[in-house]
Amino acid sequence: MKSAVVVFPASNCDRDAAVALERMTGNKPHMVWHADSAVPDVDLIVLPGGFAYGDYLRCGAMASQSRVMRDVKAKAEKGVAVLGICNGFQVLTETHMLPGALIRNAGLKFVCRPVGLEVTETQSAFTRKYDHGQRVVFPVAHGEGNYFADEETLDRLEGEGRVVFRYAPGDNPNGSIRNIAGILNEKRNVLGLMPHPERVVDPLLGGTDGRALFESLIEALP
Repeated sequence: MKSAVVVFPASNCDRDAAVALERMTGNKPHMVWHADSAVPDVDLIVLPGGFAYGDYLRCGAMASQSRVMRDVKAKAEKGVAVLGICNGFQVLTETHMLPGALIRNAGLKFVCRPVGLEVTETQSAFTRKYDHGQRVVFPVAHGEGNYFADEETLDRLEGEGRVVFRYAPGDNPNGSIRNIAGILNEKRNVLGLMPHPERVVDPLLGGTDGRALFESLIEALP
């Protein structure tokens, strides 16, 4: 599986993503600068966590206008898998590649801790190696991870099986509506989630619950 990680000014999880991808696939990902005109031909594009452009205006707003995002959108429309983690999820909503928005945490404080999640959809390239209803633990680190959308959009996401991860009961760290932690686009090739699976692929770092996400992609993609 060939992959690329897009690097924005103030991305700080790009190396985490790159290390996880190399560990899981055996191949070094392409590191693509935000001002580049195109992403190489790959099977997976990762938009990493961090504080792109210092989170000016809104988290992900300026990054969504980066030159490279035009090519990311074009490749996603052609079926290339895109994974947006934390700040990457925010970028995906700002580009309208995913519906809804990420707003300030309900407690108005930055949250950084492991959280329990439930896998609610396994019929996707990102989650096929998990069991439906499986509980996993991923870390979160964000100040604006509170997912919000109108009721019609939420009902559509639910009805189409596009809510992939939910915060476990009693462990919602940010107030996200319906405990939503990660969603798919209509074509099911774009996933945005606030928790960090790339930080739990090595037992030395405290867990391996994120490995199945990358194993799913390796199995599903060429």
